[in-house]
Amino acid sequence: MDKYNIKGTHELTEHFFRNEYGKIVSVVTRYIGTDNVQTAEDIVQETLLKAVDHWQQNGIPENPKAWLYTAAKNHTLNILKRKKHILQYQDQHKHNISQDQPQDFHISEDMINDEQLKMMFVCCHPSISENSQITLMLKILCGFSISEIANAFFTTSETINKRLVRGRKQLRDAKISFEIPKNNIESLDIVLKTIYLLFNEGYSPSQQNKVVRYDLCLEAIRLAELLYTNQHIVHKSNTASLLALMYLNVARFEARNDSGNLIEMHKQDRMLWNTKLINRGIHYLNQTTKDNTTSVYQILATISAHHCIAPSFEDTNWIEILALYDSLLQLQDTPLVRLNRAIPLAKVNGNEAAIKTLTQLKQNSDIASHYLFHATLAEFYKQENNTDKAIASLKQSRLLCSNPRDIELIEKKLKNIVPI
Repeated sequence: MDKYNIKGTHELTEHFFRNEYGKIVSVVTRYIGTDNVQTAEDIVQETLLKAVDHWQQNGIPENPKAWLYTAAKNHTLNILKRKKHILQYQDQHKHNISQDQPQDFHISEDMINDEQLKMMFVCCHPSISENSQITLMLKILCGFSISEIANAFFTTSETINKRLVRGRKQLRDAKISFEIPKNNIESLDIVLKTIYLLFNEGYSPSQQNKVVRYDLCLEAIRLAELLYTNQHIVHKSNTASLLALMYLNVARFEARNDSGNLIEMHKQDRMLWNTKLINRGIHYLNQTTKDNTTSVYQILATISAHHCIAPSFEDTNWIEILALYDSLLQLQDTPLVRLNRAIPLAKVNGNEAAIKTLTQLKQNSDIASHYLFHATLAEFYKQENNTDKAIASLKQSRLLCSNPRDIELIEKKLKNIVPI
């Protein structure tokens, strides 16, 4: 059990809910059909509940992963064998798995990877709306809670529930083949977007007072590498760009976390940055130049690479980073991109230029409802020795912030301006 580095039955079950939930759902769906995804989810959830009860009474098994898959398999076979379900699943079963029979329910690592890859594209079928596609991916494949998905979309749990209901109905009605589509470029974009949302939830958790959730970040990388190495997935550039971005960000994780406290980049000990992961990220970034195309992930990865190779925060190539943000605006002109652009703008043209840009952004968007807007503005005011405005901006940022981790960081900044 040491390899899991997890203590207690509940913690272990939560770990497997995150890491195995989507895999087991994908395997079960292979046998009961894409129009029964809700049933597959129910099977997995019941399996996890059974694991909690059984492990509490009998202890954690030597191989908990094998225990979960065996329990899910047995539960699925019991459902398939029930007379009232046989006719319901028979046609779909034949359509999806050809000559396979319920008693031939074999599970292997290769099979798990293949079925999860197919499930990504099932969730991203063109008959399903984009919002529902991403919501289904995050729920079915990544094991997100309703509230976590709501935070990823900056919306309410009620809205996410409606999207899930609508998406599952579309899955039932469409009777989608459980396979990787031959023309998968459009669906691949949705898959990559969802993987990036998963990574971001790990990089900056919305629900827990944690600096980072490594399990989610590593799962996002694992899913992207499944896509990159699969021979049926064409146009590898975007996937390589996303992998580069994630590896380059992961490389800084150890320096970003100090005993549960968030350390901003300009204060990080760069000796703690993982050179091996940086090289891995740059390797993937180099692969993206072969297609002569430019993507959002490629630009973001290149920005991250500039940070990773810079000898210090101040010696970063801010001119090039600002130019990259200008290119990014051509592809993705959003208030958040413009907010992030203000940082290199301040380094190149001064804090006053950045403050002016953010003031205009506030007038032309709803960015002022985000706590990061005020936190960023406060930093510029502080550097300009405008203490009153810096304090006012930080207080507004604290009012808008909901995550205890970020609130703690804001309060530390306030104390640094006004020592108690």
